[in-house]
Amino acid sequence: MATSGLPHPVLVEAARHAIASGDPATAATRAASAAERYAAALLRQVVNATGVLLHTNLGRAPVSLARRGAPARYANVELDLSTGQRGSRSDHAARLLALACGAEAALVVNNGASAVLLVLSALASGTRVPVSRGELVEIGGGFRIPEVLSASGATLAEVGTTNRTRLSDYQRALDADGPPVGLVLKVHRSNYQMVGFTEEVGVRELATLGPPVVFDIGSGLLDETTPWLRDGTPPWLRGEPAARQSLERGAALVTFSGDKLLGGPQSGVIAGRRDLVAACARHPLARALRPGGLVLEALQDTALAYLRRDGDAIALWRMAQVPVDELLGRAEALGVGEVVRCSSVPGGGSLPGLEIGSAGIALSGDRRAALRRAEVPVVARVHEGRTVLDLRTVDPADDALVADAALAALGADGA
Repeated sequence: MATSGLPHPVLVEAARHAIASGDPATAATRAASAAERYAAALLRQVVNATGVLLHTNLGRAPVSLARRGAPARYANVELDLSTGQRGSRSDHAARLLALACGAEAALVVNNGASAVLLVLSALASGTRVPVSRGELVEIGGGFRIPEVLSASGATLAEVGTTNRTRLSDYQRALDADGPPVGLVLKVHRSNYQMVGFTEEVGVRELATLGPPVVFDIGSGLLDETTPWLRDGTPPWLRGEPAARQSLERGAALVTFSGDKLLGGPQSGVIAGRRDLVAACARHPLARALRPGGLVLEALQDTALAYLRRDGDAIALWRMAQVPVDELLGRAEALGVGEVVRCSSVPGGGSLPGLEIGSAGIALSGDRRAALRRAEVPVVARVHEGRTVLDLRTVDPADDALVADAALAALGADGA
């Protein structure tokens, strides 16, 4: 946004700070700089040319925003249109997501961490919760499973060792003295890998213990068979736990993020047994953690796309499926920089270590700052001393913007 588009009070505030903080003779220059900083700090749409499909700093999964110029309208977030009476937020996106992953019911909250916190608070406060020592993970922002358990009022019962946990370890936790076991929590290590001399217990075996099994699958893959993709399940998705299969194997609830492999807006989902979902919905925290209408509408569109098996309608999956040859053709058509093969990554704490073949253009030197100054900022990465613009994460409709930004970054002669 140009500073001329800033509201008058913001410009006045910038000028006031400039006058108060230095030589009046240079106040105008400092005020202009302050206004530029205000404009640069605003939330804006950008072109993601980093090749990171789920870029946390860029909102993770790309989600289309409402078209500007459309009529200003409301949404029936909590209104039953058939009766005219107050309805439920779970009658829209949550119901569709439950259907998409084969659950009896579902509840939407504002992110994946909230989903775990709400489940533990509603179902396990005052009880013990066995968790494998190999699954006591930390995700971005310092969100640690032991601390979430403590905040929920539950008591952590660590079982097994860091690299090997057996069913008998969980059974000993159930038989130990102390508060009763409220549920068994399994946590997917979505942001790191553990290899070598390892062993873990699957959902099917955990379900034989008795207490409800809650599986935080984290990344939000709905179905291991990925029936919405054109060419079937890609090799890089095999082994990633999915909501549908986890429930089929005996999980009472699954929790996951909406803005990772689900490909929707930032949100969290709790899906599974109707009675347990209802208990979560009744908990006082549910109101504090609920999302707004914009998120619910975007999540509803995502769920409808899954139910139609229309992967192309979900930007994440559309981008993930583009053949490298097609990306090479687009890179050549840009007419700027050097066409290169490169590698994209899932990002967002999903599928660690995985690389997906890709293509784009390379510019000499580090041109990232210049690219970010484009009218629509372009975010890229540096590799081996060159700036790489990976087209896997660029919508084809933005190719011309990328070409213009790259040309401007190099200089008018394109050198």
